[in-house]
Order: sequence, then C-alpha cells, then structure tokens
Amino acid sequence: MSQNIYDNQAFFEGYAQLPRSVHGLDGAPEWASLRAMLPPLAGKRVLDLGCGYGWFCRSAREQGAAEVLGIDLSSRMLARAAELTRDPAIRYCQGDLAALTLEGEPYDLVYSSLALHYLPEVAPLFEQLFDALHPGASLVFSVEHPIFTCPQPQGWLQDEQGRRSWPINGYQAEGRRTSDWLAPGVIKYHRTLGSYLNALIAAGFQLERVEEWGPSAEQIAANPALAEEAERPMLLLVAARRPAMR
Repeated sequence: MSQNIYDNQAFFEGYAQLPRSVHGLDGAPEWASLRAMLPPLAGKRVLDLGCGYGWFCRSAREQGAAEVLGIDLSSRMLARAAELTRDPAIRYCQGDLAALTLEGEPYDLVYSSLALHYLPEVAPLFEQLFDALHPGASLVFSVEHPIFTCPQPQGWLQDEQGRRSWPINGYQAEGRRTSDWLAPGVIKYHRTLGSYLNALIAAGFQLERVEEWGPSAEQIAANPALAEEAERPMLLLVAARRPAMR
C-alpha cells in the first residue's frame, strides 16, 4: 500500500500553499508541456490517477470530455476536489494506485500528474492501464525525474567557490527514498529512466513523446525561482499510446 502522506495534517496544509494548489494547472510550470501531449478530449472518457484537487478533471470537461473519473488515496484531497466541483459528469473515488482495479468501459485517456513516484512498482499498473484503454488511446503522465529522486538525501551540493551541483550517486540503486518535504518522512520511490520506459514497452505501449522538463527562458524571467530547475531535470513527462488494432 502507498503511504497516504496527503492526509497528514502538516503535509496537507503545506501542500495547500503551493502555487499549483492555489492557482491550479496554471500554477504548475510544466502544464503547458503536458497539455501539448494530450489528445483531443471532446466526447472522451478520461481517468485521472492521483487527481488531487481535481484541477485536471475539471479542465478535461472544459475541453469537452464526456465523463471523467478522478482517483486519489487521500480523503482530504478528494474532499477539496468535491468542494471545487459542480459537475455531475465528474466522479471522484478513493483508491490506492498500488492496488488499483479498473472495471467497466475502456477509457480514451489516462492522465496522472506527480503521483506514480509514490508507488513501489509501476509495471503492474501500466499493464492494467493498457487493458483499460481503447486501442489507439493515450496515457500521459508526469513523475519526479530519476535524476531528481536518486540522491539520498535530496539537495544541492555547494563547493568552496559557491558553485552548486546536484548529486546523482545512487542512480542505479532503485527503491525507496525518504525525504522531509512539507512534512518529515515522505516516502517516494526512485527508478531509472529506463525502468519507467521499459515497463511501458513491456506492457505493450508505444512511446509517443518523452520530455525531461525544464523551464523556458520566459518562465524564468517571470519567476526567477525556477532558474535552478534548468540546472537539472526535476520532472519527467511521458506520452504513450495503446497501439490501434489493425
């Protein structure tokens, strides 16, 4: 079972202050890149894994999706999502992505933002998602980049001249990582870039696009705090597709 850190009071209160919590998708600097990976959503069935406040669920409906299901482990996040949503075509459900069972009609898009790095394994989930998608349908997700997750502890190193670098020792040692982010003892899982992509390929997916996200010059000019994200990739964005039947 995944750690339910978002129901931790200190973590939840800290998360609520982040720009992506306050401003929604527009507060997530990688959103424009993720949005460009999405297929047209008009009339489509959409599944959002780790839906949080439901920002993407509501955006999918604004883009014409016929129905959207958002799943999250945190009851606090789902309660907030319900408060923000007034749309009978959006449903929210509590569930652990590490033990997910999907039934019913296939989906046209499965989307997940910054949730899969909380899972001890992703291969079983990718296999299930492949079966839950229509032929030709898409999986689009973001995770913390393996370069970001590999060191223990996470953090910049600084030499005597004040130059900063990000350590990548431990990159090949996949597994559990514990950090103090918003609350002590946050558990995530490091896996290599190859492990993510090979798990998708083994499940039957066709890779469409892989982006090791970094901020644009325009984004850094507007928000100088993003400059350090250009020094090493923090996020990995992936678009894959279940091949169409021939």
